Amino acid sequence: MNLKSLFFVLLAIAAPCVNAEVRLPRLFSNHMVLQRDAPIHVWGWAEPGEAVSAAMNGATQTATADRLGHWSIYLPALAAGGPFELKVSASNSIQLSDILMGDVWFASRQSNMEIPMIGFPGSAVINHSEEEIAQANHPNIRLYLVKKKASDYPLNDFADEASWSICSPETVRKFSAVAYFFGRNLNESEHVPIGLIDSTWGGTPAAAWVSLGGIASDPALMPVFADRARMTATQADIPAMLAAEKREDAAAKETNKPAPVHAWHPDPDSWGPAALFNGMVAPAVGFGIKGAIWYQGESDTTGPLAPLYEKTFSGLITDWRRHWQQGNFPFLFVQIANFKGGATALWPVVREAQRRTLALKNTGMAVTIEIGDPNNVHPSDKQTVGARLSAAARAIAYGATVEYSGPAFRQTSVENNSLRVWFDHAGGLSAKDGEAQGFEIAGRDRHFLPASARIDGQSVVVSNPQVPNPEYVRYGWANAPTVNLYNSAGLPASPFTSEEGIRMPPER
Repeated sequence: MNLKSLFFVLLAIAAPCVNAEVRLPRLFSNHMVLQRDAPIHVWGWAEPGEAVSAAMNGATQTATADRLGHWSIYLPALAAGGPFELKVSASNSIQLSDILMGDVWFASRQSNMEIPMIGFPGSAVINHSEEEIAQANHPNIRLYLVKKKASDYPLNDFADEASWSICSPETVRKFSAVAYFFGRNLNESEHVPIGLIDSTWGGTPAAAWVSLGGIASDPALMPVFADRARMTATQADIPAMLAAEKREDAAAKETNKPAPVHAWHPDPDSWGPAALFNGMVAPAVGFGIKGAIWYQGESDTTGPLAPLYEKTFSGLITDWRRHWQQGNFPFLFVQIANFKGGATALWPVVREAQRRTLALKNTGMAVTIEIGDPNNVHPSDKQTVGARLSAAARAIAYGATVEYSGPAFRQTSVENNSLRVWFDHAGGLSAKDGEAQGFEIAGRDRHFLPASARIDGQSVVVSNPQVPNPEYVRYGWANAPTVNLYNSAGLPASPFTSEEGIRMPPER
């Protein structure tokens, strides 16, 4: 880093102290939700050496701002309820009101989590959007929408003047639909206030949301820097690419032919390793949360990113938990849905990587393989996505006895010329509309062929006469597969492969 760059970094870090008055991060505002049943962390900036106090519900704690003006205070935990007031005092005072104690969930990732209740014009709609918005009066649900911001270093505050808002038809319109449906379900089932932080940016890869330290901790993730360099090198060609695509669209329209499918051109800033962790996650670290929900993977299905996804995603979860220092908080995610994608898209590889991430403690996956739109990467049924995430939250975060997963591959056993596939969460295993579909089988050569499948209790027996010595089985191994295996809770089985590693398909 040159001296000029270092000057601007130091200036940005020191900026909160330019004004000697005590100040809080923007994440603290009227109407916020603070995490119940945990010490309440309050922090901010003041004149170096200045005494700062924080008071809430009759409890007061003090701290002294350090030489950089930073101070940090922990107040005693409170049970769910409210409203409360928070007063922070130094040479000046800040008083925040209408604060609820409840459960805070950090919602993040790309466009399918970002899509607001009003949808994206021309590319994404939400089922029954206007009706859902009109009914969104939930005073015990509070919303915080993070402004998009990429950064080369971790920021200590969010980049906008946003504040918490009470969930209403007016405030929910531009808020994440998945996060809203998730939070609404939990508010109804758990009867506690719910705070939702929407920190999303469409079309971004997982590595942009991992800290540099998290990426550096695993040498296997070094290729993300090479991919960043490759992508940056192509940016100069984008104007010419866009002009060529415009000409192709016009020619297709003139001859009444279907519009051609064009490549997607990513925003170079938002694709930088750690860029979005720095700008859109780091400022929230330290703010108490119940857990995180995540919907991403589509941007990692092409190029060199797909084979890295298992390590990138599991590394991200570990990285966030390390930064928050709240132990293995619940991390719930959506497996990417069925979509045809391009000729080089590796959607099955990313789905399998997501499935294997369930090896991490306190993780849960909402399978959406049957509710996507093969022709639209933005499926409209976000209600079901929110319902499946909230079921996982009820089981994993709240200890409720509810079925939250569809049939999940456990292991195989050889039976003569067949393989028996065993599943967890397989009560009432059944195939909708006839025989089980979507299974393939292979011998040692891993040359997979379609297999007949017979349900037997909580297992499925698969075979193909052309594979006399089967060793491997896979299910739903296509960008947009035809699959129909469910349990009695009506939850679909996750696509999977029994192969030890995730084998990449041969180059075309």
